[in-house]
Parts: sequence; C-alpha cells; structure tokens
Amino acid sequence: VQLVESGGGLVQPGGSLRLSCAASGFAFNMNSMYWFRQAPGKELEWVSSISFGGRNTAYADSVKDRFTISRDNAKSTVSLQMDSLESEDTALYFCATNFGNMKEKCAGNYCYRTRGQGTQVTVSS
Repeated sequence: VQLVESGGGLVQPGGSLRLSCAASGFAFNMNSMYWFRQAPGKELEWVSSISFGGRNTAYADSVKDRFTISRDNAKSTVSLQMDSLESEDTALYFCATNFGNMKEKCAGNYCYRTRGQGTQVTVSS
C-alpha cells in the first residue's frame, strides 16, 4: 500500500493550493479516503473525508466552506482543493486510508492505518 502526496508549498494568506494523493497497492475504489494535518506542537487533526464512491464528503469545522475534497477512482487519486488559506492552516498534510495492517491511529472519530509521508503547507506573508 502506498500513498504519495504532492502539491504543498508556501502561499500567502487568502491564497489557494491543491493537494493530490496518488494511491497504489490496494482497492482504492472500495475505500474511503481521508486528509489529516499536523502542525508542530499541535495534535493530529482530521481535515476531510470522502466515501469510496465519492458521493459523501465531510469536513472539519475549521476548513468547511474553504476546502473541497474529491477523488478520481479511475486514476486512484484523491485531491484537496484549499481556498482562502489562513495562517492557521499551516501544517503537514497527509492522505490516509483505514486499509492496511498497521496500528490504527485516530483523530476524533476518524481513523487510519496507512498514511503517506505528507506534504508541507505553509501560509505566510
């Protein structure tokens, strides 16, 4: 199972970034996918999730109406469009799935067993 994120970077407040995650090694189209983030000194935070078919999505209150999650099952990718970025969004972002054999880790009601290495998002002027 492999998850590889891309698209992070430095952006000014109010700007946008689009993160992508390429998945392989498992039945992507049969698994919900998640985005989490972790800032230095802060707890792991669930950001967004999308059901296996893409019909159902959910967002943390902190990003609702600013972030949009989507997936392309034909390409085994999941994306996170981030608009109106704020300094508080600065963190390492990673995609994740609850498929796999690793010990489950959770943030609130959302858990994962496999995650990517992550991509850094820095929002600063």
